[in-house]
Amino acid sequence: MQVWRRIRESLEKHRRAALISVVKVEGSAPREVGARMVIQKDAGFFGTIGGGRLEYETLAVADHALSVETPLASLRVWPLGPNLGQCCGGSVTTLIETFDTADLSEIRKLAAAEEAGPFVALSRMTDAGRIVRKILDRPPGDGGARAFSAERFVEQFGEVREAVLLFGSGHVGRAVVLALSQLAFSVRWIDSRSDQFPDYVPANVVTVRTDEPEREIDSAPAGALVLIMTHSHPLDYSIAAAALRRADLGFVGLIGSATKRARFASQARQLGLSEQQIARLVCPIGLPEIKGKEPSTIAASVAAQLLIARERAKQ
Repeated sequence: MQVWRRIRESLEKHRRAALISVVKVEGSAPREVGARMVIQKDAGFFGTIGGGRLEYETLAVADHALSVETPLASLRVWPLGPNLGQCCGGSVTTLIETFDTADLSEIRKLAAAEEAGPFVALSRMTDAGRIVRKILDRPPGDGGARAFSAERFVEQFGEVREAVLLFGSGHVGRAVVLALSQLAFSVRWIDSRSDQFPDYVPANVVTVRTDEPEREIDSAPAGALVLIMTHSHPLDYSIAAAALRRADLGFVGLIGSATKRARFASQARQLGLSEQQIARLVCPIGLPEIKGKEPSTIAASVAAQLLIARERAKQ
């Protein structure tokens, strides 16, 4: 979620907004530091800090804060035990802030920074009970690892989105785009046909119509995840071969069966690909435990597979 864009839109439409941030976690907790919710005055909310009684109580505090004319910020520690009706056993410190239209200039700066990509801010509580944020060019020397305090803490905004190259805009391709729409991926959706893309695509998707889809592999960033499901087996093979020649790609998946994989492997050897390169190809795609063939089922399985690949890359 783009936090500052949501707050900017809320102020422009409703004149008031609140932000709940998890700023410290000890022990077991529903969400991590950086989980956030944006609350619109009398108009619902976006995001989650983990649900349950913790979220219910923090929403009540935020709603009350929005009823107070002067915007303020407050810190509160929530023990996640029987008194709160949660059994996590840890504790969560939340920061609850309210904003009004007088804050729009600063909010727009933060929204613009967030739109440009993830950023780090050095934040502190003022004597007036407001949070002041300074955008940093780079993380502080300690990486923000020092103990949390209101006098000085580090916040990260924006998600690092892994690049996905999705070749093919057929039924499964469309389902995959929808499955990835709410996940931290940036999708480059590629097809050689001009009339195959839908009129509207999710915000994390860019469509590319090209007569040479294979060339997209050349400019893919290191670590990119590649999914191949075009309308043509020869084109599938050509794209897969190009992708496997790049050892720095994070995942190369080809839709199809074990038979299709065997045929590709035979052709790949003739093209000079090594057995080590061929072994990197994932075909069939999706988790093997999920057997359904409906596009939505395949898409859910593939999305889970990409999430697993992303986590393994971090290890």
